[in-house]
Amino acid sequence: MGLIDRIFGAIFGGGRNVIVETAQVFRENAENAGVREAAVKQQAMQQYAAEFMVERRGWFDRLMDGLNRLPRPFLAFGTIGLFIVAMVDPVWFASRMQGIALVPDPLWWLMGAIVSFYFGARHQAHSQDFQRSIAQTMARVPTVVENTKALEALQADAPEPVEVAAPQAPSNNPALAEWAATKPAT
Repeated sequence: MGLIDRIFGAIFGGGRNVIVETAQVFRENAENAGVREAAVKQQAMQQYAAEFMVERRGWFDRLMDGLNRLPRPFLAFGTIGLFIVAMVDPVWFASRMQGIALVPDPLWWLMGAIVSFYFGARHQAHSQDFQRSIAQTMARVPTVVENTKALEALQADAPEPVEVAAPQAPSNNPALAEWAATKPAT
């Protein structure tokens, strides 16, 4: 018994497990991997929470947010204004357009790239939201179909409505009988 005790003591003694330690060289410990994965997810969630945390912002940040919202309305109203000016004062409009004709092509390309990236990013975000809402709507279709079938089954089981005859005028009241005779039939 002493020999077996010494062998097991050498393998498993001192809080060690030689078999497990050897196996971990060739295969990852699933429990430790789960702990590491949970820690990574926790750190990612903390980072996301920090990004979206509402913080007290100063007047400069609020001013910059306001300025970032101005390009779209300025471009839209400016374009409408150009159409109005072209109709009101065509000579003034034509002279301004001649000045714009002198702008070199690389500057137009740069302007196009800036506007495309600005509005393209917004369009991308909005179209992703739209696709997400379409997917949510499509996910509700089976429930709506089942509910519709259940309602149609209830309607098929409902009794037919009974037609109620119009009240007849009592024969012992001559005024009511005269009024009923002059009333058009419905």
